[in-house]
Amino acid sequence: MTALTTYAGDERRLIVNADDFGRTPGINRGVAQAYEHGVVTSASLMVRWPAAVDAAAYSRTRPELSLGLHLDLGEWIYRDAEWRSVYAVVDTADATAVAAEAAAQIDAFRRMVGNDPTHLDSHQHVHLREPVRDIVLHQGRSLGVPVRGYDPGVRHCGDFYGQTGAGEPWPDGITVAAMVEIIRSLGPGVTELSSHPGLDGDFDSVYRHERATEVEVLCHPDARQALEENGVLLTAFPPARVPPTPVGTAHEGASDV
Repeated sequence: MTALTTYAGDERRLIVNADDFGRTPGINRGVAQAYEHGVVTSASLMVRWPAAVDAAAYSRTRPELSLGLHLDLGEWIYRDAEWRSVYAVVDTADATAVAAEAAAQIDAFRRMVGNDPTHLDSHQHVHLREPVRDIVLHQGRSLGVPVRGYDPGVRHCGDFYGQTGAGEPWPDGITVAAMVEIIRSLGPGVTELSSHPGLDGDFDSVYRHERATEVEVLCHPDARQALEENGVLLTAFPPARVPPTPVGTAHEGASDV
């Protein structure tokens, strides 16, 4: 697996990744604004959604924006002291179905983008649990790209988020002050900071109203100033392999994208 381990001494580098790219036109606009006018340097594409085609087209004209795959196996909401399914792509406990779907989404990414993804992560961090974890790590090794939370050269930070672990609002997590503190506290090496920018609120989701606030913070001049004052360099994931090489699976039955 490729690791971003090249840095000098105590040098600090930051990848600001925008998750959910391609889910809706409003999210696409939010990601584009946070990239063009803010500190976003990378994005993760949800290939199963109609707006993914436009997101991929945007990325092809901006090769400096690293583009990974945001594996989409479902979404859950915390209600009445338990997590309930909003939608399910496959049963995340079915290793055969997960492996087939992961391979199908990588293939869809390649068709849309023309390259391999530069990194792998997943919607609502489903890849942190088995059997999804081993499947995604296998795909990461095959592609030679970092998997969020498992690459020794890329530390993941999920602190920039406007909800608690139980899905309750936490506006203090997505303020300018919160962003400045995250930047100030970065350790040496490469850190990936995940974010969820979006505009227009054009879809129903467990994380909807917070997205426009994230865009404002990501584009706020104090964020850029904090980078400069703390000597933090913005970076992105290394370019994808071109042309892409096959990442096969022995499983059948992947859902269509």
